[in-house]
Amino acid sequence: MRELTIGIVQFGATQEKKENLEKIKKLIGRRKYAEIVVIPEYSNYHFVGLSPEKSYELAEPLEGSFITSLQEIALSHKIYLIGAFLEKSSFSPKVYNTAFLISPEGKLIGTYRKIHLFDAYNYKESDYVIAGNEPSKVYDIGKVKIALSVCFDLRFPELYRVLALEGAEMFIMPTAWYSGPLKEETLSLLIRARAVENTSYMVVACQFNKTFTGRSSVIDPFGTVLTDLSIGEKYSEISIDLDLVEEARKIIPVLFLRKPEIYCPKICGHYQVL
Repeated sequence: MRELTIGIVQFGATQEKKENLEKIKKLIGRRKYAEIVVIPEYSNYHFVGLSPEKSYELAEPLEGSFITSLQEIALSHKIYLIGAFLEKSSFSPKVYNTAFLISPEGKLIGTYRKIHLFDAYNYKESDYVIAGNEPSKVYDIGKVKIALSVCFDLRFPELYRVLALEGAEMFIMPTAWYSGPLKEETLSLLIRARAVENTSYMVVACQFNKTFTGRSSVIDPFGTVLTDLSIGEKYSEISIDLDLVEEARKIIPVLFLRKPEIYCPKICGHYQVL
């Protein structure tokens, strides 16, 4: 059995970056066996109630103190550390919403800038954020091949299919899923769908506070919910069997049974935008 232990940090970020970092340190300090630890989207601060200009002022580059501090945490615990933060861009006052992958040696070995911005439910993330323009790479971290996504990306299944076809066995998604009527149900539905339709693991670390839902989860390749952190600020670990990916792909060979020659020409642009 290829066993992997995953740790999930669920907390609510404020606009005080030092306070958020201390909370992350404290929660990761509860780690016992996790080899990968995932923290939520907007982990350095969230911009709810801020102007774009103030958000830009708070943002940091990849070489800034926030990521540097996370590199030190990853090194001290000998873990892969994954999350998403607001990265300063050269296009003031907009920032990038950037996922990161830090190695157990404390090296920043991967980034992904969120492609699909949350311009829905009367929110306008694009007022604050510049969209990325390329999918995550698939990272082979030894035991498992992973790919990164961020929050609203979840509603675009094409992205995950491409990553699965490129070899991803696990999707890791930092998120800050906004609360609202049926929003928790939607999150649960979509993360299970992305897992089962790609016969891949789905790992979600979500913020929790008055604005965001919590409900961080791990879903297996058959769509089974292995853990759900419900509400509250907390840290949790779960050990999973990576051999389930191969088993699921043998039993349900959807990646092999696709017929892209029939539907890909239409998906790739022959439909007009409504």
